[in-house]
Amino acid sequence: MKPSVLIVGAGPTGLALALWLTRANIPLRIIDKDDGPGETSRAMGVHARTLEFYGQLGLADEVVRQGIEVGQVSIRKAGRLEGRAAFGHFGEGLSPFPFMLSFPQDEHERVLIAQLEQAGVMVERRTELLGFEQREDRVLATLNQDGETETTETSFLCGCDGARSTTRETLKAGFPGGTYSQRFFVADAQVKGEAFDGGVDICMTGQDFCIVLPLRRTGAARLIGIVPERHGSEIAFADVAPSVARNTGLEVLGVNWFSTYRVHHRVASRFRENRVFLLGDAAHVHSPVGGQGMNTGIGDAINLAWKLAAVLQRRADEAILDSYEPERIAFARKLVHSTDRMFQFVTARSFFGEAWRSLVMGRIVPLLFRLKSVPRFAFRAMSQIEIRYRASPLSSGSAGRVHGGDRLPWVKLETGDNFAPLKSLDWQIHVYGSAGNALKDAARRRGLALQVFPWGRNTEAAGLLRDALYLVRPDGYVGLADPKADPATLERYLADRRIVAGAVG
Repeated sequence: MKPSVLIVGAGPTGLALALWLTRANIPLRIIDKDDGPGETSRAMGVHARTLEFYGQLGLADEVVRQGIEVGQVSIRKAGRLEGRAAFGHFGEGLSPFPFMLSFPQDEHERVLIAQLEQAGVMVERRTELLGFEQREDRVLATLNQDGETETTETSFLCGCDGARSTTRETLKAGFPGGTYSQRFFVADAQVKGEAFDGGVDICMTGQDFCIVLPLRRTGAARLIGIVPERHGSEIAFADVAPSVARNTGLEVLGVNWFSTYRVHHRVASRFRENRVFLLGDAAHVHSPVGGQGMNTGIGDAINLAWKLAAVLQRRADEAILDSYEPERIAFARKLVHSTDRMFQFVTARSFFGEAWRSLVMGRIVPLLFRLKSVPRFAFRAMSQIEIRYRASPLSSGSAGRVHGGDRLPWVKLETGDNFAPLKSLDWQIHVYGSAGNALKDAARRRGLALQVFPWGRNTEAAGLLRDALYLVRPDGYVGLADPKADPATLERYLADRRIVAGAVG
């Protein structure tokens, strides 16, 4: 069968895109130039919004089972404990996944690959995109697999091929930004010592730092730190071992792998040209502050996947694809700006940078986390549940504190929650309270599932309005919020955007 979508790159972004499209029965090919999943990945954090997407796909429980919940962050100076911020379930009541999860990218990829293989989709390895040509109704892509060249035809091409993206270069899209001067190292090592207690440890001296993250494997930790400036381009772990020992106080028993890298902060000038899209690191790269990179790429994938599926199933006009770039590029630019400023400040080799690391991080931050409001603020900032698309052409209206373009607030019910119906991966109507007969008839005519939930304390606390209409997109964001629950408003919304609802399968 001719693929409707060609996905270039089988990292978490490309795999998540493929998995959603597969659930929607969209024929696709996913290729990757490497022999297999990554072995030396740096991404570790899986945030609540990503787990919510995975909940829709039925694999959140498996990811949580294999990962490690991070319950605390300890600040150490020259190996000595300076302070500790307890997280626990610091997003309680905000998400079904109110914690921070540590799960290495290489293991993460294997979970996604296994899900795809169960559905009969195999990643085509050692297959590289050489270039492509766009036609009015298709894309002709030239591939190379083990020295053999082929031309394949597809309806859409999605570039998930990383910071050195061939897709982006072929589009001649700019990639403005810069590169930080510091060089970083990452290592998986067998360790023992006080700074390896199951949480995240940020270990510092005046001039550098090392982060210690737990891995599921017994006695294994991921070490991330700054390479001392005196070292040249070719280094081994032995060259940074004194710095690791000085910062962490850990005894390193063995090193499984070691790599160095530089951090960039860039956003592509555009995320789409006609039938070709950029996602993940091909579209944006930024500092590791907050562990946002991989999660943002997966957010790109889910945002685009349901729109591609709708177009290919003839349930929406191709105009719906116009919303991908403005929804995702705005967040990417904001994220790069905010993480850049924080990264520069935290890593600065200056009086203020050292004061931040030794005084604020070590003493003041742990005190602040004893206040209820601070952990919740931190969860909202890190978890990506606050991403919203209010300026999108797909967003309209407001009811209570919820606007069109907002993520549907999570509500825990006496039995289950209001996110359970999102597993349908389709448009649906939510009403909290009671729905009138006219709305029920309109939902039936349009093939929209109408979910009516009991009104209660949790729904009110979430900012929802009693008896209002919330038209929820397949990705769990509110498209239309109407306090009057007027069927005519619903009909106008769908007609104006040329959306046809119905089961995606």
